Amino acid sequence: MFYFKTKRQSFIVVLDVKMDQTLRCVLGFFLLNLIPHGLAQGNRPRVTTTSNWPETFWTETLTLRCEIEGGGDSEWTFGWRRDRTSSSDKYTTDNKYIISQATDSDNGDYECIGRRGSPNSTFTPWSEPFKLTVTPRTPKAELRADSTSIPAGGAVTLTCDVNPPSSGWTYILYRGDHPGTQDDGKNFNGRFSVSKGGVYRCRGVRGEPVYYTYYSDSVTINIILSNRAVVTLQPHWTEIHSGEKITLRCEIEGGDDSEWEYEWETTSSDRSVKQSESFEISATSYSEGEYKCKGKHKTEVLSSTPWSTPITLTVSARRPKAELRADRTSIPAGGAVTLTCDVNPPSSGWTYILFRGDHPGTQDDGKNFNGRISVSKGGVYWCRGERGEPVYYTEYSDSVTINIILSDRAVVTLQPHWTEIHSGEKITLRCEIEGGDDSEWEYEWETTSSDRSVRQSESFEITATSYSEGEYKCKGKHKTEVLSSTPWSTPITLTVSEQKPKPELKADVTDIPVGGYVTLTCDVSSSSGWQYYFWYRADKSSNPSSINEFSSAGQKRVSKEGLYWCRGARGNPVYYTEDSNTIQLKENTVANKAVVTLHPNWSEIYYKESITLRCEIQDGDDAEWEYEWKTSNSFKPPKEKEYSIGPADTSHSGNYSCKGRKKSDQSPTGWSDPITLTVLSSSPQPVLTVSPLWLSPGDSVTLNCEVKHPSAGWRFYWYEAIPKLSDNSYNYQLLSGSRNGTEKYSFIVNGQTHTAGYVCRAGRGEMNTPYSEPKFVWSGDLPSSASLTVSPERVQHFTSDSVSLECKGNSTQWRVKFQEDSFLADCSLWDKMTGSTCTIDRHISRNNVYWCESGSGEFSNAVNITKQKSDIILVSPVHPVTEGSSVSLSCRLRSSDIVSNVFFYQNNKLIQNDTRKELNISAVSKSDEGFYKCQTSGRESSQSWMSVTVVSRLGNPSYLLILMIVGLICGVVLIILLLLLYRCRQSKDSCLIRRSIQSESTNQDSATNPAAQHHEYSPPLQGDACHYESIKGPEDTAHDANHSQSQDVTYSLIELKNIGKKGKKPEPDSTIYSDVRLETEDTSVLYSQVSCHNPGKAKKNKGKPTPAITEESVYSEVKPDQ
Repeated sequence: MFYFKTKRQSFIVVLDVKMDQTLRCVLGFFLLNLIPHGLAQGNRPRVTTTSNWPETFWTETLTLRCEIEGGGDSEWTFGWRRDRTSSSDKYTTDNKYIISQATDSDNGDYECIGRRGSPNSTFTPWSEPFKLTVTPRTPKAELRADSTSIPAGGAVTLTCDVNPPSSGWTYILYRGDHPGTQDDGKNFNGRFSVSKGGVYRCRGVRGEPVYYTYYSDSVTINIILSNRAVVTLQPHWTEIHSGEKITLRCEIEGGDDSEWEYEWETTSSDRSVKQSESFEISATSYSEGEYKCKGKHKTEVLSSTPWSTPITLTVSARRPKAELRADRTSIPAGGAVTLTCDVNPPSSGWTYILFRGDHPGTQDDGKNFNGRISVSKGGVYWCRGERGEPVYYTEYSDSVTINIILSDRAVVTLQPHWTEIHSGEKITLRCEIEGGDDSEWEYEWETTSSDRSVRQSESFEITATSYSEGEYKCKGKHKTEVLSSTPWSTPITLTVSEQKPKPELKADVTDIPVGGYVTLTCDVSSSSGWQYYFWYRADKSSNPSSINEFSSAGQKRVSKEGLYWCRGARGNPVYYTEDSNTIQLKENTVANKAVVTLHPNWSEIYYKESITLRCEIQDGDDAEWEYEWKTSNSFKPPKEKEYSIGPADTSHSGNYSCKGRKKSDQSPTGWSDPITLTVLSSSPQPVLTVSPLWLSPGDSVTLNCEVKHPSAGWRFYWYEAIPKLSDNSYNYQLLSGSRNGTEKYSFIVNGQTHTAGYVCRAGRGEMNTPYSEPKFVWSGDLPSSASLTVSPERVQHFTSDSVSLECKGNSTQWRVKFQEDSFLADCSLWDKMTGSTCTIDRHISRNNVYWCESGSGEFSNAVNITKQKSDIILVSPVHPVTEGSSVSLSCRLRSSDIVSNVFFYQNNKLIQNDTRKELNISAVSKSDEGFYKCQTSGRESSQSWMSVTVVSRLGNPSYLLILMIVGLICGVVLIILLLLLYRCRQSKDSCLIRRSIQSESTNQDSATNPAAQHHEYSPPLQGDACHYESIKGPEDTAHDANHSQSQDVTYSLIELKNIGKKGKKPEPDSTIYSDVRLETEDTSVLYSQVSCHNPGKAKKNKGKPTPAITEESVYSEVKPDQ
């Protein structure tokens, strides 16, 4: 921005440097205006200040001067502007620009311009800008002293500065309690030497008009006198205790008290410090610290002594306690003992008071003592210390008992007086006073043991433990002479064995002779005073019985076979040892051997089952024997041959053995080998497995039922699971052939074509196991009664997809089940079931088999559904594909379209790789069945199975035509057979026709093993006129054993003979066999066999055998409609 003024007008030109076009226009206009007015050549203005300092402070006055170089001083007028803005429309002849009371609003760049001549004026250019920055606060003076204390007649140097630092200042010094009086009426340049004590301040001054800084903070200068202050204590103890009173005094050496005032300083927290010559404190923990003082002269202001040397006051937080000691605590009658009393912690200034009696408080003899005193009386003594005024007392000392020792003697005795004591035994300790009357004494015991049962009485009883070990001693106290006692007894040492002693049992022999005995010896070798008891039992599993008499000698004669042990006893109450070792004594036995057998022979039985154990003597007559049993449990079987258990529980588990004893001479057999019987607490849980899981046409389903803890005797029952929607469970219906159970743990179901569920259970005797968990076989074919459809109709889905499974069929109630691994679940619990539709929309991975179950008890087809987190899936049919139909498989990506080639694999073999994005099969065959997957863009889908359903031949017209022709032929053959039968019956030489019909009920083996079904034909007998055959028909597998119906299979053997004239050879036989099977439900194929003999004549060949008759057999197969 530029400011111009002419004679006629003034104007401002603003240059916009951002726009070139505008700049050129303005410059042109500027030059045009300069032409008539003129520009002063060589004259250049410059802005200066009248002051010599660069800083300008708040409210300071500043004068700017415009100086024109080479222009002289005449005829110039001057213009000013700030920040390129004119400050006035007028020019002045004064070249000064004054800023009074400057503030931050005056900040900016200041320029000046000169003008000369009229009417045609000549202008100088604008000067270079002068930048003015105002410090936004008034500066403050700062006064410092090189020392604040000076000796009398000395001096100290004071220094005054301005903060923030700046130039051009002179300083004024002030002395007094308040600023305002100039010292000596003189200014100084910043440093000044003073010799008077007092309170000093300064401030700075500069400029015209004068500008002042703020006053500095005060500095006090003290005159240090030659007198010396000293702190004293009264009393002068170095150790002070809480509660004591003490006086602190400030003494001025060489000074009159009337001339002084006093000042104290302390590091303590005590509030009782007074600014006086002396003061008293009652010592507490707050009084601890250093104390110092100084004196101030009353007439000479700020003249004082130096600070005294500090004295440190230490206060013990607790009251001290006196401590009383005796050089001995027992003295003979007429003797003396020295007592010493001290204070703890140690400190000085104490005197002591001695007390005698059961409680402190009564001063002995009314005397104090200095810490040591001799006494000759027995008694209980205390002491305490005192000092100070008022008197300060310590705590009482602990008591010291001084005993008078009598000439009587104490002795410790034990009852019983065994030298060895065992843990748990009771023993009595007694203190006996030799030469003393019991009525005159009290007793005191001391022990090094940890036993708490020690009593201060003549005697006491303890139950020995490891804590009882140690020394025991006692003394007697005379009842009438206080603190007169016997000396301590000689200590007796008690040693306690931690373990109970164990006796040793010995026998002179271990075989008991018939009619003889064996001597047993029981002994505790480590200690004495024992009596011995003997115990016996027939064996380790039987209850023990005692041999009534005890023996102090430790010997006993016995004649019974069995297990023997002993133990010792002593004391009152009786203390028993551990049981001894055992010794097995055996009687001489007979050669017969006992054997335990189980009936039924199950070593494992279950809760509430029954079983019988029998003791059998090999090569022995039952009537001659008595029996004995032993067990490892708490039961004691009767002395009989058989022991029946039932109903059993787990307490019957254990080992059982027996032996026999002849009635005649009581000679026994040896014990039988034990047999182990285990009673299990609950019935076993059967586990069912099925194979295969997915059905194909013609498959049989194999069921296997396994029982935990397998053992003999099980029969297995097989059931079909029927859906029961009311309580989300199943009803179980016995399969045909399973009513009486099967011995085998496997069962084959033939002809299963649709999804089904099965369970099993096992039983024996009166016990049945629970049902197994249901297991399922699945079919992908859609039955008409119940079906499951999927939307979207594919196997694989992304986790973000919502999949709907809809149940259809002859029911209004449905549930959708699925199986993941071995886990069976319901859609309504895991997903969302609405009516007959299950919606799977949870974003989690799935790989499950799903199927529908109806309220009428039917199963739908099953489908595999997978939900995957991968970015690629295979789109393949979820239901089986019918043979001959077309199918299309494709790949799908989660978030993008497929742009590259797609690879299709069948059973991991590449079958298509090109730009086609689908795998199209126009006519599916069984060979197309298998696992499929796809790849694209470096990603590979999971595999999915595509199933192909083969078309039934019954739907083929050519196959139906063949069946019709075969049926026609069979009909003709049947008519011929009937005519031949009629002819045979009319013949004179009638043929006997025998028919054998046999029908058997179904069993497990024939139902599951087709090879087990067979016909047995008896060959025809040579030379007979009529042939007979015995035929066994197949067994019916379609009905339960209780409802099976007979199947009549009739085989007819028809022999036709040519009845001609006599003398003629008969014509060759023509025999026809017919097999007719009558079925009710079986859909198996019927076969009819017709054997036709050639009716031609035989040639005469002399000497040659007759050639065999040629037979032709015709078989026809008839399969009835389903």
